[in-house]
Amino acid sequence: MKKHTSLLLVAMMAFGTAFAGNPDRAGSAGAGQLLINPWAASNGLAGSNMASVKGLESTFLNVAGLAFVERNELAFANSMYLGGTGISLNSLGFATKVGDSGVLGLSVTSMSFGDIPITTEDLPEGGIGSFSPAFSNIGVTYSKEFSNSIYGGLTMRIVSESISNVRASGVCFDAGIRYVTGENDGLRFGIALRNVGAPMRYAGDGLTVTATPQGADEALTVFQRSEKYELPSLVNIGVAVDVVSNDNTVVTATGQFVSNSFTKDQFGGGVEANLGERLVLRGGYLWEQGLLTASQDVSTAYTGPAGGIGLNLPAGDGATLKLDYSYRTTNPFNGTHTLGVKISL
Repeated sequence: MKKHTSLLLVAMMAFGTAFAGNPDRAGSAGAGQLLINPWAASNGLAGSNMASVKGLESTFLNVAGLAFVERNELAFANSMYLGGTGISLNSLGFATKVGDSGVLGLSVTSMSFGDIPITTEDLPEGGIGSFSPAFSNIGVTYSKEFSNSIYGGLTMRIVSESISNVRASGVCFDAGIRYVTGENDGLRFGIALRNVGAPMRYAGDGLTVTATPQGADEALTVFQRSEKYELPSLVNIGVAVDVVSNDNTVVTATGQFVSNSFTKDQFGGGVEANLGERLVLRGGYLWEQGLLTASQDVSTAYTGPAGGIGLNLPAGDGATLKLDYSYRTTNPFNGTHTLGVKISL
């Protein structure tokens, strides 16, 4: 087991070297929906808890965390993304134990942009209808506890995007591991490789043009072929440590490094305080070069700070109900609000 785990670590570290941050390639990848965290609790930490996240929220940050599900788990989240734009995200997930040490999970995320007026060169003001872009992805995850200290998982994700009468689809994979050690398992390390897959390409009737060439008697239809685009692959490395741990309070400090293939590298940190059995407070910050200056050369609308609150409530027969809210500041627009509900049955 130790040999296999060591090989996995070496392989993932090798991928991390290959996928170094490259701001010169910013904007050349597609499927940006894969970089948007749809879950509430982890957004309150600016996503810095990849080494400690558990349950269905781990299907975005580090799939190894799904192995910590002890019962059936159902989760839903809604995000008002970049307030004022009318963009919303909805995410739904379900996870269940498989055997003694495995967990199988399913997650679905959809992104809605509302109705957008159709305009043409002749009708720049519209008035001829509207279209509704639709982005979505469906992930199937299997995670397993390999030992008391080593956890791992793999996700296969189907990605779909449609804009009016053109669409693209593809498949990508996530993989992650977590190592737990220290007194009361208070120190955790994680590494995740995300969004690895073949390039995608748009196709459809929207890429055809019908026109009558000058001097011709009949119209001609030209079928255009769009260029392929890469997926926004990345490597995420994180650590989490319980700085306070007693019967009434657990305070966890989190940190992460994100090596992006198509944009700048990012660093994040956060603090999560579990106060008693009911209340959870969260705060986090995500940084990249140029974020703290007047530079316009930044690759994210997020300006760094994030915060959130959670309530853990009993639901009878050993079941629990968790309510989470988070807010992340942005520039421009009016921030991102996310609400989440999680039920453990």
